[in-house]
Amino acid sequence: MNASDRTPADLLRSALAADPARPMVTFYDDATGERVELSVATFANWVAKTANLLQGDLAAEPGDRLSLLLPAHWQSAVWLLACASVGVVADVQGDPAAADLVVSGPDTLDAARACRGERIALALRPMGGRFPQAPEGFADYAVEVPGQGDRFAPFAPVAPDAPALTVGGAAFTGAELVARARADGDALGLGPGSRLLSGRTYDTWDGLSAGLFAPLATGGSVVLCRHLGQLGEEKLAERVESERVTRTV
Repeated sequence: MNASDRTPADLLRSALAADPARPMVTFYDDATGERVELSVATFANWVAKTANLLQGDLAAEPGDRLSLLLPAHWQSAVWLLACASVGVVADVQGDPAAADLVVSGPDTLDAARACRGERIALALRPMGGRFPQAPEGFADYAVEVPGQGDRFAPFAPVAPDAPALTVGGAAFTGAELVARARADGDALGLGPGSRLLSGRTYDTWDGLSAGLFAPLATGGSVVLCRHLGQLGEEKLAERVESERVTRTV
């Protein structure tokens, strides 16, 4: 990654310029057997489409707060980078009633209805599938995002010292997030080509860092595993070998 990168969006741009074909996020759900692998280019395309949805259709502006009610999932990673691209503050598991808009998975829809702003729902089905019928009061992400543009440009530059993320009671600017992610990556021994397997949840900084930001900041990739506790030790060892994992947390 470039030393000049100061926002999460900068990190993604550098990853795309360095090697767009390499893996970025490999996602497993061990409760359903789902596996999805996104290259840097594919991941960046999802981020661009989601950022266009956020900035355009949802009229989100820099400084707006988005309550992100999603588990550790590849689509959650997309939303985190889309928020960073627009300048929206991603408030992970934050109070929807205090947010300007909310993004919810299928298990948190009742809580998400407390948001008076725009509401987006994700079915979290394999391959980004849609709801059979959109939940009342929500737009279905899988319906809204495909038609969005493949390139994104923010209406206003995103300042590195602007608020970017809130998680577990801690708040980060874009520059603080990048610095912390780099430090975490160094502590884990990550570097270009590293493959970090994480079974951590996305409701703490440690989970977000291992599950996305530290690999991104150091030129590596993540094998993100939801419900990893349902996988036995033998199957876990097989996954580590087949996915060429270099570090596990």
